[in-house]
Amino acid sequence: MKSLDKPGRGNINQAMLNDLEQKVIAAIQGDIPITARPYRELAKRIGISEDAFLETLQGLRVRDVIRRFGATLRHQKSGYAANAMGAWQVPEERIETVGNRMAACRQISHCYRRNPNTDWPYNLYTMIHAESPEACWAIAREMAQATGVDNYTLLFSLRELKKTSMTYFRIDDGA
Repeated sequence: MKSLDKPGRGNINQAMLNDLEQKVIAAIQGDIPITARPYRELAKRIGISEDAFLETLQGLRVRDVIRRFGATLRHQKSGYAANAMGAWQVPEERIETVGNRMAACRQISHCYRRNPNTDWPYNLYTMIHAESPEACWAIAREMAQATGVDNYTLLFSLRELKKTSMTYFRIDDGA
């Protein structure tokens, strides 16, 4: 039996979801169409109205089955030739303030707090997108100056090995 893992909250078991809810989850787990009304297109694919699709999504949200939608920036297709993960050592008492300030930077697509360890003291991570590695470094220097955080490093992507969405349910197109 397949479940939707929800760290710290237990699991949502597939049996707890009706057929329509499973179809809606299957429809949103891949790429969302880039159109003015993406949910109408997804609803059409599974044979329901846009209103029914949105009502089902809202019900899943209210029950906390779906907590958020995430987007993946395909930086190569958006004009960015370089991206780097910024690893920052931020005093814990400043993590919220610094994280919010960095997350507001338009060249940052992700900003996460993670636990440091003795060999790797960094606790805040930002994904920086720019036109060149030099521009990534310049953005990082600007963020360092703006936040007063001077212990950081950048990790540049060398090659993309995998970028896929999570798959919770596989529902045949004819189902």
